Amino acid sequence: MRSAIPVALAVLLASCASAPRMAPVSASPPFVAERFFAGRLDGVGTLKIVLHAPVTTHVSSVGRLGADGTLVLDQHIEQQGKPARDRHWGIRPLGNGRYTGTLTDASGPVVGEAVGNRLHLRFATKGGMRVDQWLTLSPDAQVAQNHLIVRKLGVTVATLDETIRKLP
Repeated sequence: MRSAIPVALAVLLASCASAPRMAPVSASPPFVAERFFAGRLDGVGTLKIVLHAPVTTHVSSVGRLGADGTLVLDQHIEQQGKPARDRHWGIRPLGNGRYTGTLTDASGPVVGEAVGNRLHLRFATKGGMRVDQWLTLSPDAQVAQNHLIVRKLGVTVATLDETIRKLP
């Protein structure tokens, strides 16, 4: 009798190996989260969960700066096959490209660091998973490519590749 574990492991490794590569980091334009996420944004992406078919995601966002400099980002998320939901970010710049914040999906603080045109955010979810998110800003600073990886016990269980555009 063949074990299902090697088959599942092969599928998992194949899905990780075929993940798209991120664009290289560039010195400019610098990724300033409170500048890029202020205003209206539209994101369209593909979510790949291990052992599931890829699904389309659509995220409508509105960001504004609070009096204390905190970026408040409200998002409406539509994911193929699921009911729409809303989530809320609060991201505070700490200086030198570092950030701290909150997210309704996170079980603790969000931490971030911008290097050149890339912002790296990290947080743990309420479901015990770890999330790493890399956002790479386009040369015209109007589009960001979002590459997100979700891990459980160190194993990649989902990825999201999304294009986020600033709206007029």
